[in-house]
Amino acid sequence: MARCEVCFRHCEIPEGGLGFCGARTCEGGTVKAAGYGRVTSLALDPIEKKPLSRFYPGSMIVSAGSYGCNLRCPFCQNNSISWSDEALSLAGRVRYMPPEELASAASSARIRGNIGVAFTYNEPLVGWEYVRDTARLVHEAGMVNVMVTNGTAELSVLGELAPYIDAMNIDLKGFTNAYYRDLLGGDLSMVKSFIREAAKVCHIELTTLIIPGENDSDEEMREMTSWIAGLKNGKGDVTGTDIPLHISRFFPQFRMTDRDATDVRRIYRLADIARERLRYVYTGNC
Repeated sequence: MARCEVCFRHCEIPEGGLGFCGARTCEGGTVKAAGYGRVTSLALDPIEKKPLSRFYPGSMIVSAGSYGCNLRCPFCQNNSISWSDEALSLAGRVRYMPPEELASAASSARIRGNIGVAFTYNEPLVGWEYVRDTARLVHEAGMVNVMVTNGTAELSVLGELAPYIDAMNIDLKGFTNAYYRDLLGGDLSMVKSFIREAAKVCHIELTTLIIPGENDSDEEMREMTSWIAGLKNGKGDVTGTDIPLHISRFFPQFRMTDRDATDVRRIYRLADIARERLRYVYTGNC
């Protein structure tokens, strides 16, 4: 039995067992990444697809995903590798791709406009050791690293990754404790702390998926963007107004099919509210 220190859950994992995320195990009394090097998805994507709109726009980036997630979003777009029954049975049954191989693949893709590696699709923080080891090699090859994450991790994990990650898109899924706790099984305070510190060490952009009847009020958007606007960089300067926010439209899928897609007019209304405090606001899925 060993205690995992990645996120607020602090799972006590029995020998040979798995943590809540399905991607961390206990071997010899030590917690390890069960999904280390296990790549489920690999593609060359436009960087805007991450989405990152103000980090090397127009570039392509090799995108790699593993499996597992420490949240339980019922609307997950990548549920087949995150927390569905299918995803939670993937341990040990996925192609192994060591850090050297992924870094080499990224280098080979330069001829197609690739600038580096994006760790995405599932939640990369549950396998942060692989991200760190691969990202170090990607840097040594003169390329950049991107992480697309829910930000649900201890700051010690961010500290391990900070020297190697050049940009992140972080989901700020809502701005109430109840929304995070009751719908996502998460912890808003941990995400806010992660974002606050990430803003000091690399380029960040934020994404909020708007769910009808859950996180779609004018008041919540004003409260959230006011908080974002007050974030600071590593020098202590207020830079939050320059942090891009992507406001995305929900479509019913996975385990949330009890409501219609978000009204496009609501997305545009919330984007206008966000622009009261933020300089760069983008709408998605509209």
